[in-house]
Parts: sequence; structure tokens; C-alpha cells
Amino acid sequence: MALLTWLKRNLVVLAGLLTLVYLLLPNVIVTVFSFNQPKGRFNYEWQRFSADAWKDPCGVADLCGSLSLSLQIAFWATLGATVLGTMIAFALVRYRFRARGAISSLLFLPMAMPEVVMAASLLTLFLNMGAQLGFWTILIAHIMFCLSFVVTAVKARVMSMDPRLEQAAQDLYAGPFQTFLRVTLPIAAPGIAAGALLAFALSFDDFIITNFTAGSTVTFPMFVWGSAQRGTPVQINVIGTAMFVVAVLLVLVSMALNNRRTRRKA
Repeated sequence: MALLTWLKRNLVVLAGLLTLVYLLLPNVIVTVFSFNQPKGRFNYEWQRFSADAWKDPCGVADLCGSLSLSLQIAFWATLGATVLGTMIAFALVRYRFRARGAISSLLFLPMAMPEVVMAASLLTLFLNMGAQLGFWTILIAHIMFCLSFVVTAVKARVMSMDPRLEQAAQDLYAGPFQTFLRVTLPIAAPGIAAGALLAFALSFDDFIITNFTAGSTVTFPMFVWGSAQRGTPVQINVIGTAMFVVAVLLVLVSMALNNRRTRRKA
């Protein structure tokens, strides 16, 4: 009876912990197998502990080259999508113009549309234009499908902003640029940052759209997909683990900075 009472009180907490374990389990497996030394080509069964892959993460041909290419594309796609998405979000929230509702609805299509449909459409567009498939076609495609996610994140933040803060800055003789730089932009910054991080993750991780628009260019997800058929090198697990650790550290640093700001305000 006491056990049932305890379960009822802590059911939500237990469900949350089980969900967290379920989400983190693949990352744990990737980390464990980054220290494996397989006998064959496939790194699917544990053989014995080895740190050789960590000593030479670029030991596999073209692995670090594809990783560098994916990081470059993700960086420029994030920059382009964030700048364009932020301006679009402000325009949709702050201004009234014809077809505003239609444009706002159309921006959600890339999020609702299957990636293979958008990938085939972009490939058809590039081929009809006579464009050579490669870095630039991938970048254009990534900016296009990341744009909707940035607009959604920034738009939600802009809609929650109190216009009286900007009006107060104007009453204190701040010009339009100064008001935007010192009042509007800092308030909208969390939404812009969220959209940028989301765009970077989506661009770096994308395979379907990239595969259609890449031509002979090989990004990191395409390299992993190709390696999975020939034999998965341990270095892929090493890079995956390193990226997971970096992401966790960024979250912890962000939380620590927010806690410090909260304490200072208190």
C-alpha cells in the first residue's frame, strides 16, 4: 500500500526520468562503442577496450573533410537563415500588408512537408536552372528549409515583446537605430539564438535534402550513411561522442550564466 502511494506521488518524476534515459541511451551506446576495437569492418559488437580511435579521429580517409564541409555549410546556412528569418519575423509581426496571412501560412509548409518532396522540388529547380550541384546548391537548399524554423522561433519572441519598452526609449530621445540596438534586439535575442541553434542542428544533421542536391559532394551525414554499408569505423562514434559532449557543455554553460544573472538581479 505504501509502495502504491509513493508511486502515485512520484509518477510524473519517474515518467520523466524514464523518458530521459530512453533519449540518452543511444548517446551512451555511441560513447561506449567509441572505445571499442572491432575485429571486422562493423563496429556493432563489443570486443575489447581501446582508445586508438580517440588518438587518431581523422584516421579514416575523407572523414574529417566531410565533417569540416558539414560544419561550414551549417555555419553559413545558420547565418543566412537567421538574418533572413529575423527580418521576416519582424515584418510579419510589426507591419500590415497584403497577403500577410497567406505568407505567414506558407512559411509553415517546409516544416509540414516531407523532406523528400522538398528535396525533389529543389533538385528539379537546380537542374532546370542549369546549376552545378555541390556546395552552393546544398547551402541554398539548407537556408530554404531552415528559414521556417527561424521565423517561427523569432516570431513567437517578437509577439511577446512589450511595445511600451520601445516607446519609453523613444520618449528618452533614442533614435530608431539606437532603440533597436539597445532595446528591441536584446529582448528578441533569446528567440534569435533559439532559431539559430535549431537551424544549425537541422543543417548539420540533414541527409535527405543534401543527398538530392549534393552531386558528388559528400557531407558528414552522407559519409556516415555510406560507411554503414561498407563498414562503420570507430572514428564516427568518436566524433559523435565529441559533438554530444560539446552540446552538453554549451547547455551547462548557458544554465550557469543564466543562474549568475538571476542572482545578480536578486
